[in-house]
Amino acid sequence: MAKMGGSRHLKRLAAPWFWPILRKEYKWVVKPSPGPHPLNKCIPLLIVVRDVLGYAKTAREAKYIINSGKVLVDGVVRKDYKFPVGMMDVVSIPEVDLYIRFVPYPTKYLWFIKIPKEEANLKLVRIEDKTAVKGGHIQLNLSDGRNIVVRVSDPSKPLEASAYSTFDSLLIEVPSQRIIQHIKMGVGKLAIVIDGRNVGRIGKIVNIDVRPGVKRRKAVVTLEDMKGHKFQTILDYIMVIGEEKPVIKVSPE
Repeated sequence: MAKMGGSRHLKRLAAPWFWPILRKEYKWVVKPSPGPHPLNKCIPLLIVVRDVLGYAKTAREAKYIINSGKVLVDGVVRKDYKFPVGMMDVVSIPEVDLYIRFVPYPTKYLWFIKIPKEEANLKLVRIEDKTAVKGGHIQLNLSDGRNIVVRVSDPSKPLEASAYSTFDSLLIEVPSQRIIQHIKMGVGKLAIVIDGRNVGRIGKIVNIDVRPGVKRRKAVVTLEDMKGHKFQTILDYIMVIGEEKPVIKVSPE
């Protein structure tokens, strides 16, 4: 996949394969701004408005729509047409009653599904890391670039913070970042594959095989889908989304 590099420009032939653009008709394409998602895991807002949703025929029309403040990403008005839209981001255009979520999608890698208006302020994120900050509180570093500080009442006994682990998921409210639900990573949980050849598949975690000398991110995870078919991927490629069913809509069904 394409790398960000230092250039402010991006050739269409070098753009990520899942962008729905014509590769040979024009030479250049908009390059995402540095932000919460890397280039190879996002789609610029202009391409979302023009090529994905079809609300504009040209880049100029798409820029006008975006600059008018009609497009929100995770509940925040975004006027930067290069803004990177990535996994689990919610794009809303209230004027036309449009609410969509970008999710891992089979064959397309990253694509949108329509969601009810009631879910427009909800988002699933994965805990990538956690660090101690001043005062003994814990900062959770999340998959979409966010940081949430968990306040600890007694730094000598940080029980509140120890409950959160890497690879757990959080259902948060956006844009406030209030934690609504914490979903632990583990056997028996429902998960969605966010990368690799099984991207977009959903299944129950049957086993997590953490082998000696191998980083936990590379642990082999066995999942079983609703039809009873088992498949495998690595821990770094999955996100837990609920217990018996997803806590929010993450697939077309």
